[in-house]
Amino acid sequence: MWFVFALLSAVFAALTSIFAKVGISGVSSNLATAIRTVVVVIFAWVMVFVTKDQGGISEISKRSWIFLILSGLATGVSWLCYYRALQVGEVSKVVPIDKLSVVFTLIMSFIFLNEKFTPKSLIGCILLTAGTLVMVL
Repeated sequence: MWFVFALLSAVFAALTSIFAKVGISGVSSNLATAIRTVVVVIFAWVMVFVTKDQGGISEISKRSWIFLILSGLATGVSWLCYYRALQVGEVSKVVPIDKLSVVFTLIMSFIFLNEKFTPKSLIGCILLTAGTLVMVL
């Protein structure tokens, strides 16, 4: 089931890029990011209430709060950079570079989370990096 959700995530991320490129025409990238963020916040809270998960707020540990806040800040910076890149660059070049996040995530998960970095992971990172370079150069 995780694969289906991951694939849907990729499809909606692709739509995000296309919709964003059209939507930021003539709009400040920072303002566009703020509008997108408000929509995401409203949608996320609607989902929390629809699934009746709001009761779990009081059970979140201090450590989880800290890392969720850090994740939110990283997301915000990422979105601001992404929208600015989309505004001044071509989607077909911005998106592959943005997807290098996969390579960075694998490396950081090895360093910080002690996850396995296998020969298969290394080959995948090399291929993703090479593919990105082929697409943007």
